[in-house]
Formats: sequence, C-alpha cells, structure tokens
Amino acid sequence: MWALLVLIGAASVSAHLQDLSFDEQKVFRVLPQNDEQVEILNFLASIMEVDFWQPDSVTLVRPKMQVDFRVEAEKSFDVEGLLKESGMEYQVLIGNLQAALDAQFDSKARTTSHSYEKYNDWDTIAAWTADIAAQNPDLVSRSVIGETYEGRPMYLLKMGKSGPNKKAIFMDCGFHAREWISPAFCQWFVKEAVETYGKDTVMTTLLDKLDFYVLPVVNIDGYVYTWTKDRMWRKTRSKNAGSVCIGTDPNRNLDAGWCTLGASNSPCASTYCGSAPESEKETKALADFIREHLSTIKAYLTIHSYSQLLLFPYSYTYKLPSNYEELNSIAKAASKELASLHNTKYTYGPGAETIYPAAGGSDDWAYDQGIKYSFTFELRDTGRYGFLLPESQIKPTCEETLLAIKYIANYVLEHLY
Repeated sequence: MWALLVLIGAASVSAHLQDLSFDEQKVFRVLPQNDEQVEILNFLASIMEVDFWQPDSVTLVRPKMQVDFRVEAEKSFDVEGLLKESGMEYQVLIGNLQAALDAQFDSKARTTSHSYEKYNDWDTIAAWTADIAAQNPDLVSRSVIGETYEGRPMYLLKMGKSGPNKKAIFMDCGFHAREWISPAFCQWFVKEAVETYGKDTVMTTLLDKLDFYVLPVVNIDGYVYTWTKDRMWRKTRSKNAGSVCIGTDPNRNLDAGWCTLGASNSPCASTYCGSAPESEKETKALADFIREHLSTIKAYLTIHSYSQLLLFPYSYTYKLPSNYEELNSIAKAASKELASLHNTKYTYGPGAETIYPAAGGSDDWAYDQGIKYSFTFELRDTGRYGFLLPESQIKPTCEETLLAIKYIANYVLEHLY
C-alpha cells in the first residue's frame, strides 16, 4: 500500500488544485478507524494537494472522526484505490464537483438584480446595502468600518429604532469565502427585520429595544475570488512575505490562543493564522469596531457553514467558559427552535469538544473581550452538498436559522448586563 502512496505522490507534488474547472473532481467522506488509517490520510496530504472540508485541516483528524476532503480529478482514481486497499470506510460524497457547482444555481429567481433566494455576488450585495438603508431610513443605516486588503469598503448595517442607551448585538457573515450560505443569511436577516417590523411582535420588540450591527461579508476579497476564479477559496487574498501562497484564514487571525491548537503557521495551509493577530485588514477592522463599542455590544453571532452546529466558547482550549451552563442551555433551546420548522437537527456545545480545537476564532475572541453571549452557527448541510448548498435551500435554511437567532436575541434582551 505504501508503494501505491509513493507512486501517487511522485506524480502529484507539483500539481495544484488551481486548475479551475472542477470537472471530475471528487469529494470523499472517510471514517478512519485507527491511528494507522489517520496516518494514511496524513501521508496523502503530504504528497498531494488535498482540500479538507471537514475538519479543515488534516492535523485535526482523529480515529472515528468523519472526514470530508476534495482531490483533483486525475488523482481521484488513485485515492479511491488507496482507500479500498487500506480497508478504510469511505463514500464518494460528490462524484463530479463541477456538476454540483453548476447545480447550486437552481433558484427560480434568475434575476440579474438582487434576490434573497439566490446567491448574490459582491457588487450586488454592496448595492443592496445602500438600497436597504435608503428604503428604510428609520430602521437601517450603513457605514464603512474599514477596507479590505484589495481596497474594497467593508459595509456595516446598523438596524434598530433610534433610542437612548441601546444595547446591541453584532452579527457577521462570510468569514470563509466559499461558505456562500453565510452571507445569504445576513441578507435574509436584514430583510426579515425590515419586513416584519411592526407586524411580528418579537422582531418589533427586538428592534425597539436593541440595535443589530450586521456585517454581511467579512472576507470580501475572498468572496469575490470565489465568484471570479476559484469557487473553493477559503482565505483572505493578502500576500504573505517570503511565500508564494496567498491569504490568511481570518477565523484563525484573532488574539484568542492565537496560532496554537488547530491553526497553522504555514502560509500555504488553509488554516494559516497570519503573521500576527489581526494581521488582516478585515479582522482588524472588525475587532476595532467591536472594541470601540464594547460597552454596548452584549452578544456576538458569527455565521459559517457547513455541519449544522451551534457552538460557543471555547475552541482554542478545552477549558469551559465560566457561564457554560447558561450558554449550553441557550444553545439547546435555540437548536430546538431551529428544528421546529423543518426538523433540521443541530448539534450544540463548546467548539473544541463539539467539533475540534481551533485557535484564533472570532467567537472566542469576542467572549474574552467580555461579550458573554458569543455563538458560532455552522449552517446546512451535513455534507451532501457541503459548501455547494443549492439555492433552493437558501429559504428553508434562513427561515430556520432566523428562529434560533431570534430566540438568542430575545434571551439577551431579557438578560442584559
């Protein structure tokens, strides 16, 4: 078997996943049973370009853990042979990535303008942020909190009725470029807020008594790149000194156990922590804004995909947060709310033990700043489509997630500190 591995490796060290037709590329799901099978995956990753979807790095793979990864077309046959020979349990989740990629665009709303039921590119989202604020001046205002590495303005929407001494909830989407369902949710949330204000009692109370800061896309440059060059891109687009590899993982770039567990100091890794905490203009702008508004921000919500998880601190340590019982009961109740609509099952708990350790994440950082209600959502699905969730699932995904967010926001409102 090791001879087979060496053969695969010899042909592939120079090959990269940059050939950007995804035709015939496969996504495998494997279940390594023991350390030897984990070692095979590690070796595979060392001799060829393997894109880990879940977990997001081979270093996090453990026995009995479900692992989803993508390999380039010309290697998929060899990889499948290797998995068979090693006796590792596996299935092909996606047999032709390009077909899955084309199939995401299945929305009936094939308009060129903005739609809440399709994936919108960055220019469309940017224009939408201006429109929604202009159309709802008593509820929504737009500001710029910084600019990206490539010079794009980072638009933030502030939502709520104006009033004295209001506390706030901060929500962001689009940390990882390829998680398209995430920005779709931030847009949906804003739509629901303005459309149901005055009609839905919970939403009306929330907007009367709280402000919501919504950052529709954190990693704008990466998001643009997923539309124009590489749908599977994850990181930012900054240059790294002394390396040909581009980008930092913005959700490993904050000062919360920075670059320890579950983060890489290699610029070529998908979980690269950056040259220093907040080395990325995007994470610095976000962190600066939150620091400036720490006296009012009482909850932090960050939206990712995929896995159907509701996580809270910590991810950079196995230590439990001081208000663990409270966070766990909120997550339990919010997950139950979410499931009440389409019966979508979420797993909840502290990040490190619920999925895997990951240092430098925004939820841990916000929590350590004193924001005691800090949650990460990993939206649909559990891997059938992975990052390529079809547009026909945007509406049900957003509807159910909204129930959980409203539950959390209402809880925060009733437990202001």
